[in-house]
Amino acid sequence: MANEKKVALITGANKGLGLEMARQLGQAGLTVVVGARDPQKGEAAAEALRKQGIDARFLKLDVTNRHDHAAAARFVEQNFGRLDILINNAGIALDGFNSGAPSTTTDEVIQQTFDTNFFAPVALTRTLLPLLKKSEAARIVNMSSILGSLTLHSDPSSPIYDFKHLSYDTSKAALNLFTIQLAYELKDTKIKVNSAHPGWVKTDMGTNAAPMEIPEGGKTGVFLALLGEDGPTGGFFHLGKRVPW
Repeated sequence: MANEKKVALITGANKGLGLEMARQLGQAGLTVVVGARDPQKGEAAAEALRKQGIDARFLKLDVTNRHDHAAAARFVEQNFGRLDILINNAGIALDGFNSGAPSTTTDEVIQQTFDTNFFAPVALTRTLLPLLKKSEAARIVNMSSILGSLTLHSDPSSPIYDFKHLSYDTSKAALNLFTIQLAYELKDTKIKVNSAHPGWVKTDMGTNAAPMEIPEGGKTGVFLALLGEDGPTGGFFHLGKRVPW
């Protein structure tokens, strides 16, 4: 079924940054697909967006469930025939945001974190790539973190030097390398792939100690989702500025 509006799928979009990016993209005139694990919360989020005049659809999507990936592809194919924007936003931080010794991080925490933060977006992107290739100029945005920067982690003068969280940080560093390699694979197409550092934002993950409000935190992902033809690909950005790998 043809759809004149651009279509954006955002994972983990029932709250926080995912919901805010859906709101901002919807306000820009896009159709937004709200991906969420919990049907009740996801549908409530989509309904809240619709009440704001946004064309929002709910999609039951647990990013760690490969059956949901296949169902998502069928949903997009049947309803829109293509996908213009994929924002891999869903993520977890099981080891918290207090400094901890890497040697004490358990196998279970590392595995669970990578399942959601790395393996899931890689697999979902692979599944949806044929639909993204049907777009005139698709955009893939991987929601990463400054805590995935090897350059800044190794620099004693950097603001994140004392914040070490093995499972979360390494999962985001791996996601960044996926961004680089996928952008290289697609360099001869009109698809652009970038990583976003939203900032330290007042979300469930960021806590109220964070300095940034959610609307500000949503800007980087939305900016990368709406890049023009002359925009960058294979980069890592925060509010329009490059973040070192």
